[in-house]
Amino acid sequence: MAHVVAISSSPSSTSRTEAVLGTVTGALSADGHDVHTIALRGLPAAPLLLGDATDPSVAAAAERVTTADAVIVTTPVYKASFGGLLKTFLDLLPQYALQGKAVLPLATGGTPAHVLVVDYALRPVLSSLGATHVTPGWFVLSSHVTVAADGSVLLDEAASTPLAEVTRQFADAIGRLSPVRAAVAVA
Repeated sequence: MAHVVAISSSPSSTSRTEAVLGTVTGALSADGHDVHTIALRGLPAAPLLLGDATDPSVAAAAERVTTADAVIVTTPVYKASFGGLLKTFLDLLPQYALQGKAVLPLATGGTPAHVLVVDYALRPVLSSLGATHVTPGWFVLSSHVTVAADGSVLLDEAASTPLAEVTRQFADAIGRLSPVRAAVAVA
């Protein structure tokens, strides 16, 4: 199966964005994919803010992205755009870091007014990084996600059904791209 890297850009480990990502990565892992999550909040702030791609932690995270078969990108929506932590990290990736990869963009936010962030703010940045196939993403309203005190997650049907569908489409794209990547590697 494919090696999938999930980029978590929420500043909180208990956020709704993190809960949505866990739902998607859990489904992909259950399907046999090797999924690794990079929590950007765990990277050192100074190198990120100074654009130091040579910092060992930042370089290792970037290497994981460039060597992955597929990438999931998650972000909370702030001020009608994707998070600055994500933008800072994406700016440090090599120009074509997403070339040959399927990419699944996911966002969470408090109002449906921000639903277009996925397609009009995030998708162009991912495409500029050479993403071969940016699959349909999804915006999840925060009110559709409940995180219990024990850490369990409950997505209401308005979130769970479309999230399952975009996850399936992403998995299908990985399956279509894997033979292409294997053929390129042999050549």
